[in-house]
Amino acid sequence: MNIKITKAYSTTSNDAVYILTGNAPVELKTEEAANLYRITNDRQKHLLDHETEHQDWNHPADTVRITEQNETMEHTIHIYTDGSKTEQAVGSGIAIYVNNKLTHQIKHKLNNRCSNNQAEQTAILKALHALETIKLDNNTSRTVKLFTDSKITTFSLKNAKNRKHLIEEIRRKTNDLENENWHIDFTWIKVHAGNSGNDLADKLAKEAI
Repeated sequence: MNIKITKAYSTTSNDAVYILTGNAPVELKTEEAANLYRITNDRQKHLLDHETEHQDWNHPADTVRITEQNETMEHTIHIYTDGSKTEQAVGSGIAIYVNNKLTHQIKHKLNNRCSNNQAEQTAILKALHALETIKLDNNTSRTVKLFTDSKITTFSLKNAKNRKHLIEEIRRKTNDLENENWHIDFTWIKVHAGNSGNDLADKLAKEAI
């Protein structure tokens, strides 16, 4: 199938045509389907980060802004998010600063089946929901800079082909907020680089565990 799609020679390697088409290897998709079946048919119910159904996709134009850390625009609100996973549990942490003053410290414990990436993305989604509880003066700009040390998350948000549930929910919530006159920028921040906000989010994620 991949050779037909790429119109490659029959001697082209399997790995090469998988990369060119962007398809996952059949054996991996089969294993994924089997694992998903086992988990969803367990007696316990688990929320999984599945692919979003086509009818629920966000419009391709509804993207999020990924900016550089040194970008000069002043933001009223700074949000730091982090996730942490150990053998025992998984947690998310959020620290919110309004006009450089710490106003919110939020932590969530996740199911221990969750991955570290899911913890990072859950923290971002919870932070976006927390924005709705923040009251600002009419004269104060509703500008937000959200920091994450997860490069996988920033890459996923930029990748229009990534339709994972959490990524799509982040996009959807961001666009809902921007329709309410919020301006939200996402920025990658280096982990353990002496940033107090990032260190606090990491501490909260570990406390959640």
